[in-house]
Amino acid sequence: MTDTIIQKSIYLRATKAEVWDYLTEPDKLAIWFHKPKVALADGQDYAMFGTESGDKLMWGKVNEARPHDYLEYTFTIAPMGDATSTVKWTLEDVAGGTRLSLEHTGLPQGAEAFGLTLALDKGWDEHLGRMRADAHAE
Repeated sequence: MTDTIIQKSIYLRATKAEVWDYLTEPDKLAIWFHKPKVALADGQDYAMFGTESGDKLMWGKVNEARPHDYLEYTFTIAPMGDATSTVKWTLEDVAGGTRLSLEHTGLPQGAEAFGLTLALDKGWDEHLGRMRADAHAE
């Protein structure tokens, strides 16, 4: 059995610096994902909260932040119990904008965890769609 890894890539009509802000700045994160109280920064713990509920939804630590190229953080949500996964973002210049790639590793394994994997996979699609819509002012 191979490890479960979620991988996604999208193209955005935005500079790498603009996309970086979507990944690290509280007001931009709130548009498409969840809102932290402070910007995500290298080596810092973070927590993100529901923009409507105010509930703590996810938390972890920023392992590496190389503006405007790479961001990596641990990722924990309540349905994962004590398990911690890792989210890695890579930003690449492309003609007309930025290619943003996501790799979510360290997910719980096995048939009993597959429902969580499906929920996370669908959630990333929805979140990235909201980022694209805002970046493209749709």
